[in-house]
Amino acid sequence: MKLDIFTLFPEAFDWFRTQRSVTNALAEGNELQLFDYRETTPLSAGQVDDSPYGGGAGMVLRVDVVDAALKAAYEVERPRVVLLSPTGRLLDDAIADELVAEPHVALLSGRYEGFDDRVHRHLADDELSIGRYVLAGGELPAMVVADVLMRKLPGALGHEDSAAEESFSQVLEGMPEYPHYTRPPSYRGWDVPEILLSGDHEKVRRWRLEQSRARAEQFEAGAE
Repeated sequence: MKLDIFTLFPEAFDWFRTQRSVTNALAEGNELQLFDYRETTPLSAGQVDDSPYGGGAGMVLRVDVVDAALKAAYEVERPRVVLLSPTGRLLDDAIADELVAEPHVALLSGRYEGFDDRVHRHLADDELSIGRYVLAGGELPAMVVADVLMRKLPGALGHEDSAAEESFSQVLEGMPEYPHYTRPPSYRGWDVPEILLSGDHEKVRRWRLEQSRARAEQFEAGAE
């Protein structure tokens, strides 16, 4: 998979690129590239934004700047372009599976008051949100989306089964993951459930599924 991120602050991703799941995914032949809007802006002095028509506070990323960045990166065919916005589709595991099946995805990170609406309407194929709140920029959402996608790639987690039974995965029927325990078996009177120490794998499997269902019911109750 090729994953491109367009941003005003490519250096913000230096830490992200050192994470084990990312380095593993890259070692498997996947690609992560960063593109700086300022490097291809058609405006002088590295300008990328302008004041909004109609007045108001803040600055808006220009449509010609974003278009120039995409044209410079993709001379022939563009990948699926996903704009990161608090008003986009809420990211979940199903959307992540949809995107990770794509051979090439580009993420557009915004800043300031966001993008000129013509970027939304004419340059992006999709819009994603990591939550109904506003951040200073799209770099953190881009890292979240990139992390979700890259850890699903073969070899990213070091073991092919590591991502199989995770919260909201198909294996768990979209439910939250069951609780985990490790040594010691008893601590300050807090005991590990006996069934996990039984060695009966079928009983453990059923118990875990029951726990996932219980957590799903709690989530639904909390959402009401």
